[in-house]
Amino acid sequence: MSRRAANGFTLMEVLVATALLAGAMSLGFATLRAASTAATRGEQQAQRNERMRAVEGFLRRRIASALPVAYDVDERTGIPARFSGEPDRIRFVADLPAYLGRGGPHVHDIRVVQDGDSLRLQVEFAVVLANEIVEEPDPRPPELLADGLREVKLSYRALDAQNRVGDWQDTWQQVDRMPLQVKIEIIDGRGDRWPPVVVSMPQAGSFGGFSQAQI
Repeated sequence: MSRRAANGFTLMEVLVATALLAGAMSLGFATLRAASTAATRGEQQAQRNERMRAVEGFLRRRIASALPVAYDVDERTGIPARFSGEPDRIRFVADLPAYLGRGGPHVHDIRVVQDGDSLRLQVEFAVVLANEIVEEPDPRPPELLADGLREVKLSYRALDAQNRVGDWQDTWQQVDRMPLQVKIEIIDGRGDRWPPVVVSMPQAGSFGGFSQAQI
């Protein structure tokens, strides 16, 4: 047996081995942290994508199901209100699915609400009977669609005088009829722009043609 083996490892060798082990452990922990962070980011992105798809699907189904049914009538002019569109609010009547309530025609009031430093997108439902909104003694609270948003924009368009699709408008003023299309644009709290939701209205032609001058 050599004298070195008999005397064991020197202090320098022990220090070098310890440093190498510490470096390997640090590298391993860093790799684990990076993998965990990447997995967390991936999960968060998947949740955001699922949230976008859920909100988009809900808006598409509800807006596309709008009916040419009045929820109010102007007492002075006798003009029925079937669709109201503003930059931050939409109102229309559609049958409510059983999973959302008791079914039957309900006003869908989709609006953008200021929530501290951010915005939230919500919807309220109310029963419609004989062209009037029925005031319920215990109305259901608004349903939250999305919160923590930076910007939400609603716009509308119809056919112009040449029977071509016109420009997008911030406000829909012909409340007795429905637009040809509705567009919802959303920017979330991170500044990410969601894919625009453009919904065609199957019942848009129920009350004759539309001209751009009428919008």
